[in-house]
This record gives sequence, C-alpha cells and structure tokens, in this order.
Amino acid sequence: MSLKKSVKKFIKSQGNDSVLGKAYLSAVGKKRQKRYEKYAELPVDEKLVVFEAFMGRKYTDSPRAIYEKMLADDRYADYHFIWCFRDSVMAEHLQLADEPRTDLVRWGSEDYYATYAKAGYWITNTRIPGAIDIRPEQTYVQCWHGTPLKRLGCDIETEVTESKETTRKVIHGDARRYSYFISTSPFYTDVMTSAFDLKALGKEDVMIETGYPRNDALAGATAQKQSEIRAALGIPEDKKVLLYAPTYRENERDRDSKYTFRNALDYDKLQKAMGAEYVILFRAHYFIAQEFDFDQYDGFIIDVSSYPEINDLYIASDLLITDYSSVFFDFAILNRPVIFYMYDLELYRDELRGFYLGLEDLPGPITTEQEELETKILTCSRWSNTPEYEKAFEDFRQRFTPYEDGHATERVLETVMNGE
Repeated sequence: MSLKKSVKKFIKSQGNDSVLGKAYLSAVGKKRQKRYEKYAELPVDEKLVVFEAFMGRKYTDSPRAIYEKMLADDRYADYHFIWCFRDSVMAEHLQLADEPRTDLVRWGSEDYYATYAKAGYWITNTRIPGAIDIRPEQTYVQCWHGTPLKRLGCDIETEVTESKETTRKVIHGDARRYSYFISTSPFYTDVMTSAFDLKALGKEDVMIETGYPRNDALAGATAQKQSEIRAALGIPEDKKVLLYAPTYRENERDRDSKYTFRNALDYDKLQKAMGAEYVILFRAHYFIAQEFDFDQYDGFIIDVSSYPEINDLYIASDLLITDYSSVFFDFAILNRPVIFYMYDLELYRDELRGFYLGLEDLPGPITTEQEELETKILTCSRWSNTPEYEKAFEDFRQRFTPYEDGHATERVLETVMNGE
C-alpha cells in the first residue's frame, strides 16, 4: 500500500468528527469545488440527463427504471443520457454505452463534474457531492432508496459515528438543491421531510407522491418471471426460497472503518431444522465491505450480495427475513410473508437508531431467538400471510404502498418532465 493510501486509511479510521477527519473532509470538499468551478459556466443542456445509483456503485433502483422508461419513450428520442460509475464497477456496465444516446463517465472524474455542470436533469437515489452547485435551469430529482423503519439523517438522536452537527451539515448540503423528492406515501412524505430537514430549508414542497419507479417491476411480477429468475440463480423449482436481507450496524466496523456484519444465525442448526426443501438467498447491505463464505452450505445458502438487481431477489423468494432494513416495504407489494429477526432489538432501537414505527405496525411476526425463527419459518405452511397477520398486512399496504400499481415511473415523468 502506498504512503498516500496509508495516510488516508488512518485518517478515515479516526472518524469524521476527529480533528484529522474534519480537516480531511474540508480539503476534499475544497478540491471538489475547484474542479467543479472550472465547468460551472458551461451552458445547460435541457435534454441531457445524468444518472447515478448508490454513488456510482450500481446500475439499479429508481434511476434505472426512469432511464429505461425514457429510453423507450419516443417523447425523449432527442434526449441524451449519461451514467456515472466508480472505477471498481465501470467494466460491469460498459454495455450501456452500446446505446447510441448513452455515455458513461467515471464517478468523481473531470468528466463527472463537467457533466453535472451542463446536465438539465440530475437523477440519483443517494447524495451528490456538495461542491456541485445547481443553477435555476437545472432539475435535481432525488429518488432515495427505501421507506425507512430506522431513523434517518436529522432524526437520528444518537451519535455513534458522527455528531448531529456533522450529519445536519451533510444533509443540508444535498437537500438545499432538490427540485423533486419522490415519495411512496403520505407517511413517507412526513418522515423524509423531517429526516432531510426540508421545512428548515424551505423545501417541503419538493415531495411528489407517485410511488417508487423501481417498484413498477414488482407490481407487474408474474409466476413466469419468478421461474426465470430462479433458473438463472440455479434454484430448482420445487424449493421454498427464503430471502435473508439484514441491514448494517453503525457500531460494527473493521479497523479501516468499513462496515462489517456479525452473522447472528447458526446456519448448521438452521439447515438441520429446515431440511432439504429450502434455499436461503443471503443479501448483505451494500455498505458492508466483507465477503461471506458459504461454500460449506452449497445448495442451501446462495450469497446474492453482489447480485445487481434486488427486485429479482424479491420476485424469486417466497418469504422475506429481515431486521430493520427497509426491504420489507417493497417486498409487501408481492403480498408474501415477512418475518422480522431482531436479535439485537433493544440495542438497535434504544442506542443506535430508533424507529419511525411501533413494532405493532410491522406486517409480520418478530422474533429475537433463532429457535423461534425456525418455528416461524416452518409454520408458514401456506406461504402466504398467516390469519393473525392478514388484516395487519393489508392495512400496512394501504398505508405504506398506496401508489405501487405499476405506473409510478409514468407519474414521475409526467411531473418532472412535463410539469403535470
């Protein structure tokens, strides 16, 4: 490792609120600002649209759904599109550039800053560097990437990784530029308005309740699509498929300050209890840097953490097991059961993040012990919601996914591009 990388690694290990961390972030911000300012006077092209997902890490989510819809719509035949990817994944997405109206740029490069300076529309599901200023003739569409159970942004009361002041500064830096913020429900609108401090910024009117574009694929999912995805994953049709998708913990990091995950399941016991008719798809949060070795569970556990499209995994699965991740809001669209395995409930709720919902609002059983989890899985004999949760599940869908009818992308484009 070079001296430069070693120093950078050490500074990051000290945390954003350390003296070194603040100095480093300040220096990075100034460097980015200088790079952007070189292009800040470029004329804005109202028919140029720039996309990125998870800060250049993937081709997925609502930005992908919007891009593909625009690409197929004759109304946007004279538009040009640019996708931004990090070096580590650029090679995976080179095929996008085969489309004559689509180009790729490297996230954080000179072309990246030039693109944002001249693009009429910015579409992302996370944050864009704060050094990039927005001009009146540009439109920033914030898609975000999930309906939250755990508290976000300015609503987080604890200071596990950084101070409230630092969090608020980062959130404000992004939110001050929003033109539209896509919402899935009135609940989502209220929560995100608070989490992103939109009222304080005079931005509460940016929320548009359309549903998530990415969820159009779930609303239109078919049995044939499920079979195709399972075949691609190598799953026999006679298997029952469980998707295990836990989130990350702020207090679980390695020496490089990268998120890790402590597997809280005994897979030997789980395999013994469940037998040969089950397959588990394990999906780690994209923040988690470590790799998982499930070779000894060949045929029982498939690591799908790097699988490009999580919607495919939802469609392939009969049941979802999660903890505090937002994945269950989307999975509910499929009307399939959810089990919440919250083995560290008190710690996560009371010390790490806190929740926007009461546990009684969740559309499925909660367990903190593996033995009980195994029982809950095995008693989902109908592979639909058990009678005690059927009404709660329907109420949940009406409250949190009222617009997920397969036409969310159309509504977004009508609002953003056509002003309706």
